[in-house]
Amino acid sequence: MNITSPCVVTLTWVLSDAQGQLIDELTDPVEFFYGGEDLLPKVEEALLGQHEGFEAHLHLEPEHAFGDYNPELVCFEERALFPEQIEAGMQVEGLPEGAQSADMPQGLIYTITEVYPTHVVLDANHPLAGMALRIALKVVDVREATEDEQSAGSVSETPLSLMRGAPPDASLH
Repeated sequence: MNITSPCVVTLTWVLSDAQGQLIDELTDPVEFFYGGEDLLPKVEEALLGQHEGFEAHLHLEPEHAFGDYNPELVCFEERALFPEQIEAGMQVEGLPEGAQSADMPQGLIYTITEVYPTHVVLDANHPLAGMALRIALKVVDVREATEDEQSAGSVSETPLSLMRGAPPDASLH
């Protein structure tokens, strides 16, 4: 079966930065919905019309991956607004109640990048924003998408965290 929208592709990959430093390696095959939100558009473009066994080595500039880093998406909030047990790398949806950064978008996932006695640094950029990426991928399988997958636009209720962001120390899958 050739890859066309909508279908499900099973992939393995090695993801690195532009200098070849490993970011993530997906050695166990994982299914992705092709034609939805599971994959980056440039990855989908490379996969279109391909089939099981296809391999590609892609170079993605930031604008084709997770965008440029935006310093305006970083803010500082009072430490007292957060629970005791927080640490760098944790993520929160939106800013906490009582936040003073009124100009920050509320619907984003914020990564806690630093915790100080008086304040916490929050960053709504994707952890890979501003980075050029290299991805070596292999198509392990291709199948038709189920009606439920087509309705959801994904093979699961929660798309791959690579698309949404992950703590810097965490695996991206």
